[in-house]
Amino acid sequence: MASQALTLLLLLLSVTALSDAGSIGVNYGRVANNLPTPDKVVELLKSQGLNKVKLYDTDATVLTALANTGITVVVALPNELLASAASDQTFADNWVQSNISKYYPATKIEAIAVGNEVFVDPKNTTKYLVPAMKNVHASLVKFSLDSTIKISSPIALTALQNSYPSSAGSFKPDLVEPVIKPMLDFLNQTGSYLMVNAYPFFAYTGNSDKISLNYALFKENSGLVDTGNGLKYYSLFEAQIDAVFAATSALKYGDVKMVVTETGWPSIGDENEIGASEANAASYNGNLVRRVLSGNGTPLRPQDPLNVYLFALFNENQKTGPTSERNYGLFYPNEQKVYDIPLTQEQLKRGQSTPVNGNTSQVPVVGEVSKTSVGQTWCVANVNAGDKKLKAALDYACGEGGADCSPIQPGSTCYNPNTLEAHASYAFNSYYQKKTRAVGTCEFGGAAYVVSQPPSMYSILFPIPFNFI
Repeated sequence: MASQALTLLLLLLSVTALSDAGSIGVNYGRVANNLPTPDKVVELLKSQGLNKVKLYDTDATVLTALANTGITVVVALPNELLASAASDQTFADNWVQSNISKYYPATKIEAIAVGNEVFVDPKNTTKYLVPAMKNVHASLVKFSLDSTIKISSPIALTALQNSYPSSAGSFKPDLVEPVIKPMLDFLNQTGSYLMVNAYPFFAYTGNSDKISLNYALFKENSGLVDTGNGLKYYSLFEAQIDAVFAATSALKYGDVKMVVTETGWPSIGDENEIGASEANAASYNGNLVRRVLSGNGTPLRPQDPLNVYLFALFNENQKTGPTSERNYGLFYPNEQKVYDIPLTQEQLKRGQSTPVNGNTSQVPVVGEVSKTSVGQTWCVANVNAGDKKLKAALDYACGEGGADCSPIQPGSTCYNPNTLEAHASYAFNSYYQKKTRAVGTCEFGGAAYVVSQPPSMYSILFPIPFNFI
């Protein structure tokens, strides 16, 4: 009894340790002529439990619709206004008065993105960036808003000279002195954070012969060891983020926090856009949400929660460029989901994960695993939870949880591979199937998650032959 109580205590402690999860927001772009009205969009956000939104301007109708909703908002000063904001403090004052203080605090504006991916702006606005950030911040000070509203500017990963391995991350030399260092210094002085737009899709579609799709989609993979620091990565996203952390640390600004202001995966693309598909988009965004909400940071910054804004809320039919640009949305303009993924902790607990084709899982009877490949799910260990949390959850599953763990004992049929991850996955899946794959039975405080394909390394768990067509 004492050992069971200790096991339960350890599991509760593991849950507490994971409680400082990251946050999920969404980018609300409006480059389209068929979107719902802002009032309807607000209702959509609320219905999905999304309480963080990022805009690309300060549209009055949108900001008014967001008032008194409790939804926190990141607004933007567009690139075309950078020169004016940089050269004229009065312009910055008027802009803040008309676009920020007019709506705050009814509309919970928490940050201003000054420009967007300025370094790749064809109009060459880079030289205006930091002066504009400083002037807008000075305006916030005048209106006594600087303590509640942060100033930053989203950068693209193209600002990096090196990104592989992550530990070798560095900024392009021609950006370092003119803009990167001054910007990081400004963020440090004002207590703000670096905004980063990260798209594993771009890296994968351009290097699909070198990058594993599973690695890009947060799916099961063997991982990659960073030869520079020995850390092991199981997702391209985390490797990209840590490359930026390494780059800021190399400039002695390693204490600057980071928010991922854009990331996503297109559901449709042109023929040469390898990997663009509805299934992959659902996998990437769904697994990313699970990763963010499970707690913990990246291998390089494990204590820093991941805060992420998905791109984007809607498919936007007037965006230019390849087909993918118009198909990053979680929703169609008619407010129907492009694919169904969990977006909140509550949805994760409910086990929300409708397959792309709309089929829902048929729950098997106790002790039986469905012998059809449609709708099948399994419960596996979350390697990012850490050994301590996995061990506590494993002890609970095999003890009080009542999972059949006899096959993973020394000398038994499923003892090998003799790893914590494999044993935990066996126990978690045994518990999950015993509980008829019921909602919330594959959580274990964030130490486990549901998969829809049988992981190869745990084939002993799944004695049924499968057709992977």
